[in-house]
Amino acid sequence: MARQFDVPTFYKSPIVSVVKEARRIQDPRKKDLSPSILDFGPVRFNLARHFGFCYGVENAIEIAYKAIEEADGRRIFLLSEMIHNPHVNEDLISRGIQFLRTTSGKQLIPFEELKPDDMVIIPAFGTTLETMQLLSDIGVDVEAYNTTCPFVEKVWTRSEKIGSQDYTVIVHGKRLHEETRATFSHARSVAPVVVVKDMVEARQLASVIRGSESKEYFYEQFEGKYSEGFDVEVDLVRLGVVNQTTMLATETAEIAALLKRALFERYGNDGISHFADTSDTLCYATNENQDATRRLIDQKADLALIIGGANSSNTSHLVELCEEHMPTYFIGGPESLISRTQIKHFDLHSHDVKHSYDWLPETNPLEILLTAGASCPDVLLDRVMSQICSWFPDASSPETALKPFLEITA
Repeated sequence: MARQFDVPTFYKSPIVSVVKEARRIQDPRKKDLSPSILDFGPVRFNLARHFGFCYGVENAIEIAYKAIEEADGRRIFLLSEMIHNPHVNEDLISRGIQFLRTTSGKQLIPFEELKPDDMVIIPAFGTTLETMQLLSDIGVDVEAYNTTCPFVEKVWTRSEKIGSQDYTVIVHGKRLHEETRATFSHARSVAPVVVVKDMVEARQLASVIRGSESKEYFYEQFEGKYSEGFDVEVDLVRLGVVNQTTMLATETAEIAALLKRALFERYGNDGISHFADTSDTLCYATNENQDATRRLIDQKADLALIIGGANSSNTSHLVELCEEHMPTYFIGGPESLISRTQIKHFDLHSHDVKHSYDWLPETNPLEILLTAGASCPDVLLDRVMSQICSWFPDASSPETALKPFLEITA
């Protein structure tokens, strides 16, 4: 049986929890990716089969609230945002937790101000070896409240393993993301490392591997994205690809295939042995959420609402998948739904918060696709659905919409 985490009750939901439990009973092996339909009459919500808190996030939340209970007057610090969800982080701050850094790495409180008996929570993304050493030197117990996701640690372990076998580690990720900074640090302790953000950068790297671009081209295009002392002529001969666990898993696979092909074109049949298979490091939750979103898109709808923090990488990829097919709004929660005619949402392309008007079509019934990132509490989906239903006087009650699911869980 999957481990059950002690997540605070205010993160749990009266509506979505019933749907998830019914789907768990019907499909314990999680093979059926068809969405769950909540029919409120004039508005129908199509919920993705998989969304919301993953194993790593629930583990992090449990540890963080355990730290609050055990503080007994001691100061509690978070190294940076524990997860990329403002609702969760704001609640932790309201309970006295202070942030040492921003998500981009800017220091808010100098480490010199820390004391050995302070409690420091390592976020789910993990942190660098250098930061762990700094905290240890101060005397802080870095393992007591370390919420690093086990799947992130799995990437580190595999990076270190292939690095010790003379492979260069290629990290598919965003160079300044906390998780990628941490993975870069762990990998470079044993191997040369390069970070590639997407297929565009992967193609640039492949051209260097094939020899069609020079080493000067590499150093220019990947400035700030490779480890110190990186030697193009030596370090692009044997490669292995790992990823920031919140990236598009399909893109990681495409990048790996592209670089493997480049090695084959450069070294012939011997090129195959120049590539390490790391496909088993892909995060199961990221895969499930992305696959479920693709199936959700097959369910034709008027629009999609994706809930999560604006700086949440895994949520942004769900938005990217949906916006190719329909009007899509990336929202933080019910507070983003200003009215039936106005919505506040984050634009991935301009990186700004925008206000859109007349966003809700007049169709009847209105079909809305609904999903959320891995750091989003289920209760926010409940509140979003309730807010929208409040604009329809003839909308059915939650109990009516939940009837098919309650019959399964009864």
